[in-house]
Amino acid sequence: MRKLCLASTALAALFLAPLTANAAETEGGECGDVSIAQMNWAAAEVTTNIAKFLLEQGYGCNVSLVKSDTVPAITSVAENGEPDVVTNLWLNSAGDAYKKLEKGGTMVRLANVLDPGGVEGWWIPTYLAEEHPELTTIEGVMEHPEWVGNQFNNCPDGWGCRVVSDNLVRALDLESSGIKVFNHGSGETLASSMGSAVTDEKPWFGYYWGPTVPMGKYDMTRVKLGDYNEEAFAELQNKDTPDPKVSDFPAAPILTSATKEFTESHPEVTDFFKKMTFKTSTMSSLLAWQDENNASAEEVAVHFLTENPDVWTGWINDEAKEKLSNLTSQ
Repeated sequence: MRKLCLASTALAALFLAPLTANAAETEGGECGDVSIAQMNWAAAEVTTNIAKFLLEQGYGCNVSLVKSDTVPAITSVAENGEPDVVTNLWLNSAGDAYKKLEKGGTMVRLANVLDPGGVEGWWIPTYLAEEHPELTTIEGVMEHPEWVGNQFNNCPDGWGCRVVSDNLVRALDLESSGIKVFNHGSGETLASSMGSAVTDEKPWFGYYWGPTVPMGKYDMTRVKLGDYNEEAFAELQNKDTPDPKVSDFPAAPILTSATKEFTESHPEVTDFFKKMTFKTSTMSSLLAWQDENNASAEEVAVHFLTENPDVWTGWINDEAKEKLSNLTSQ
């Protein structure tokens, strides 16, 4: 395996080393503590580790990554006012809970961390779509449940997509067609179910999103659920909706947001997060590199920082550029 040998060893050593005394000092004093929600999927882990390195070594922050998921992170901000920053926030899945925080001034939207954003929906392997074109619509799937293995692979509990998919299952009366809903216990089992099925060219039907390794690695076809209806989809995001209606998933903005208090107390760091954005295709490439090299999120961050100084130097201020100048001159 290649892993860190593909990246700058000097950068790797600096990434894994404790924050130095010099890095802990900034022009206006110490940056202090910064807490960032780290969602439990690969793209989010890569994003937060890149941000952690740049903020610690460039701005002198003491960064803590708080493991979370969409709904728990928003709930924590509402109840406790932290973490300070939530990135890789899928707006479609965050629902009314996030919108209320934004409308009430508790949270501030800083950037679309992925450009143009993410894709999500219900999918089947492309070889099934080619063999049975009827399966490209939900009506065809429900008419031929045996062609998809009589099973829908659902999101884990706690994920925003779980609420939407559960409501869609009710709105479609999916189980009446003979399709059993299997609720995965983790993102890992959801991904492995897709991978094992595609490898053996067996049926698979379920929710997934991109950018992710599986969506980049496997050829999948999206099942059309119908037209996107803004009002209906808003109701799908509410777990207490009494009578959900069918809507397909819209294009998915993926945000970085912060608490209003944090944006006021940390203007320089806020400006960094406003500028930190990745092309969706770049993130997919990073995830493919991670999978190929069996690398950790920290190692992917090293790889990105080594190979893309022209990108990340545009995110940071002049003082941080000076502190990290030895990395860009290698």
